[in-house]
Amino acid sequence: MKTTETSAPVPAESGAHVTKTGPRAAPPPGKKKEGTVLNAFSHGILVLWAFMVVMPLLWAVMTSFKDDRSIFSSPWSLPDELHLDNWSRAWTEANMSDYFLNTVLVVAGSLAGTLVLGSMAAYVLARFDFPGNRFVYYLFIGGMSFPVMLALVPLFYVVNNMGLLNSIHGLILVYIAYSLPFTVFFLTAFFRTLPTSVAEAAFVDGASHSRTFFQIMLPMARPGLISVGIFNFLGQWNQYMLPTVLNTEPDQRVLTQGLVQLAVSQGYKGDWSGLFAGLVMAMLPVLAAYIVFQRQVVQGLTAGALK
Repeated sequence: MKTTETSAPVPAESGAHVTKTGPRAAPPPGKKKEGTVLNAFSHGILVLWAFMVVMPLLWAVMTSFKDDRSIFSSPWSLPDELHLDNWSRAWTEANMSDYFLNTVLVVAGSLAGTLVLGSMAAYVLARFDFPGNRFVYYLFIGGMSFPVMLALVPLFYVVNNMGLLNSIHGLILVYIAYSLPFTVFFLTAFFRTLPTSVAEAAFVDGASHSRTFFQIMLPMARPGLISVGIFNFLGQWNQYMLPTVLNTEPDQRVLTQGLVQLAVSQGYKGDWSGLFAGLVMAMLPVLAAYIVFQRQVVQGLTAGALK
């Protein structure tokens, strides 16, 4: 026999009462129409924004495979054939290989130093109360608001007096100092969201402060480290002002300096295809890093809100 959803009457002496639930009321037609219009408008804005961002990138990649004549005669058409010699010419003749290697060395060293020093400073500021804690924290915040252009001249003399001018390791130290304020600001807020019970349990078990930090707290802060690492990687990879002032030797140039030099030299030679090939070479690592770590960046940005 099939059972129905209607329940049997409850005896009066049981003291229970049955509440009848009717069907849910449909939303007013005006509100539903307003939500649909707002949804369509927001999606349209996102599509327009995506088009404005993606199209220049695709056009630059497409142009890097054209010859010089096709770039000016049919700039919006697909290349008739893939001119891979543009890439080889930019890599060898324009010294993009040397610029690329210098940039990788500088960014790798500065990024590692920034994350290690920044995470240690942020952990101490977030977890320990000591005299001057807030003063040190606000010093880092003040470093974010200080224009780097005002520090170029004294920074040049400081680096020169230390014997670090026109050197890879000198540029690494400057990049670390440049990136520390934002790193400490970001990671201090992230370390405050982590549970203190785990660190207290490690102290009870006899772990030292350094062991607790490196083996317990630092792995827990991995989403925040990846997020701030991506931001620092983008800023340091695209940095132009600091290496222009502190790195004037031709064999020590980084990618941004190399691209400017390539643009100046190709302006006289007319090798625009090689210039676009070099531009795409400098752009691809940044784009690949963001695509690979996109989910970790979002997790690091939302971790504090979700906790």
